[in-house]
Amino acid sequence: MPRYKLTIEYDGTPFSGWQCQDGQPSVQETLETAITAFSGETVRTQTAGRTDAGVHALGQVAHFDLEKDWDPFRVSEALNYHLRPHPVAILSCQKVGEDFEARFSAHARHYEYRILNRRGRPALEMNRVWHVPVPLDAGAMHEAAQKVLGQHDFTTFRAAECQAKSPVRTLDRLDVSREGEMVVIRAFALSFLHHQVRSLTGSLKLVGEGKWRVEGLRDALDARDRSRCGAMAPAAGLYLVRVDY
Repeated sequence: MPRYKLTIEYDGTPFSGWQCQDGQPSVQETLETAITAFSGETVRTQTAGRTDAGVHALGQVAHFDLEKDWDPFRVSEALNYHLRPHPVAILSCQKVGEDFEARFSAHARHYEYRILNRRGRPALEMNRVWHVPVPLDAGAMHEAAQKVLGQHDFTTFRAAECQAKSPVRTLDRLDVSREGEMVVIRAFALSFLHHQVRSLTGSLKLVGEGKWRVEGLRDALDARDRSRCGAMAPAAGLYLVRVDY
């Protein structure tokens, strides 16, 4: 039975997230409906990361199996046809071995968070950035971010409903840089806890505003207390950029 690996881009704004949910539009359901439309087969896709409602993807990865052996280019073209007019696009499709798992074969996941840091609200990037109208010190934010790299108990920056068995994760990269009016946070790790990036971002904003000391982020981490986390950043600014295999 052939297995296909997809690289997917989507705007998460109209969706309840990646995962199928009764009565709510999801990226997974939209994709699986398109697969059935061209192949006549009912399949269940597996993904590298279950993005939340409103979170976007530039390089999400999923896999699925079909009974019939299709040319990958035809699969990609057919899916893009049936995915219209939804804001979901297949960037590539390739055949992979039956041992490939979109989730468990991944070596790293790359996320990016975009903060529009200017007085005027966004018009063209509405629902694609977090608009913060007060000035942010990106340099202080970056300095604070370096203090939480490595393996730690990230309970402070973990959603209360997180289903991971352990709060311990290894954060390999957390960089903050200013690119014109945009402050961009880039995170890289094997895996992340539920809401970890958005929680870290919300706390880094407090550093950027001068409401927290640079050491405040590490103090919050060491407390292992969710109540010590700053207000979580909204979903709109978060992107799953790439998954490494």
